[in-house]
Amino acid sequence: MPLIYLLEDDLDIARLIERTLSQQGYALRKFRRLAEFEREVRRQLPDLCLIDLSLPDGDGLGLLGSGLLPRSVPRVVVTGRGSVTDKVIGLEIGADDYITKPFEPRELVARVRAVLRRGTLAREESEAAAHAQARFGGWVANLTACTLVGPAGQQVALSSSETSLLGAFLNAPNRVLSRAQLLDATRGRADEPFDRSIDARVCRLRRKLEDDSHAPELIRTVYGAGYILTSDVDWL
Repeated sequence: MPLIYLLEDDLDIARLIERTLSQQGYALRKFRRLAEFEREVRRQLPDLCLIDLSLPDGDGLGLLGSGLLPRSVPRVVVTGRGSVTDKVIGLEIGADDYITKPFEPRELVARVRAVLRRGTLAREESEAAAHAQARFGGWVANLTACTLVGPAGQQVALSSSETSLLGAFLNAPNRVLSRAQLLDATRGRADEPFDRSIDARVCRLRRKLEDDSHAPELIRTVYGAGYILTSDVDWL
């Protein structure tokens, strides 16, 4: 069960968030002051933090830039401060998402899930990078160098976006990945159009991997669900 810390001094909003996330299976700990939050973070790290900006004993922006939270712990700002300046500053100094009050509970849940999903994919990519190379379908991929070596020994260069996309497939062979998962893996924004974004990236990757990109064998389309890498993967 993912553990979420909520730093929020408004009791009504804190109760709403607690009720909403608890119904979705998340464990939540609430804090009204920065000092309480900081003490608990030093004792135990959560899986995600929800942070208000205007607090009785400080500003949440300072917390985002303080270095108290490691990068492995995603943080989402939930605040009534909706100016473009606040949003830009918050995202630039470390927020993974920014939600303004009032908000729809369903949107909060969706954004929490998306941020946690991106964190999981990032860890998987990090683990894959530690292995550096993977063999699949006659190809050898080097995700650190962004290169492929084909069955005939030909070398193919990959863009960073193509490398991230391929890494997502290599970490989940023979498993259907939705467009949302692939968009997260390539660090796409949640509001990008899936068809024009992910489908185009998959098409470009197929051209480099497949003999006939119009009849793909390695990366197949699962209509209504997403895409699947049909090869086993051996990490080298």
